[in-house]
Amino acid sequence: MRHVFVETNWVFDFAAPEHRQAPGARALFEKARRKELTLHLPNLCLGEARRALRNKFQARAEPDEIRHYVRWAAGAGSLSENDRSIVLKVVDALESKVRGDLMNLDSMFNALRAGPGIEVFPLNDRQLALSIEISPYVNLNPFDECVLAAVLGRADELRSVDADVELAFCELDGHLQPWDKKRQRKDALCDLYDQRGIWVYSDFDMEEPVRPANWPSIPAKWSSTPKSE
Repeated sequence: MRHVFVETNWVFDFAAPEHRQAPGARALFEKARRKELTLHLPNLCLGEARRALRNKFQARAEPDEIRHYVRWAAGAGSLSENDRSIVLKVVDALESKVRGDLMNLDSMFNALRAGPGIEVFPLNDRQLALSIEISPYVNLNPFDECVLAAVLGRADELRSVDADVELAFCELDGHLQPWDKKRQRKDALCDLYDQRGIWVYSDFDMEEPVRPANWPSIPAKWSSTPKSE
């Protein structure tokens, strides 16, 4: 079974208003539901995603600006009354749909917590201690440190049960990717992921970057660890 870590950016793209959801995020969720893989999500990412979604999609400035322009354009004679009516109906429908989707966020998050193939896990003492250990090396903000520590700590737990487990991390946030914008290696992050055999993807389709056939998915540290009964 493949175990895949996700964080706030996946929640955001999955739980956004329907017309803004990312197909790759939804496809990853469906794979988990079909038990093709198990998703692991730090619980703290739900709170961050909720705030980000509400901040981004509740703003009224853009639709109000469109309404203002349409009314002005109609009054100036550069927009027909029929076109004005159509545009205003579309803006009203969009605003209503987004408002309804945001009202359902808590229900969607509860479904994620209880959904098959998805494990939403809290930070534990080991992961908190790990965030302190890695802090001097990774140059991240405190929240990203906690997310990284949660992923690394959870990976250690999974490896301790089954050394052969396949681990991946779908990470769209450049801060937690083990390479920079020029695809140059970030040594500290690369080492932390490599020590645990976590392959990091830059998409939710798990296509990029391609994992080399000879990449050691079972790190040396775990290669002699027997499976737990």
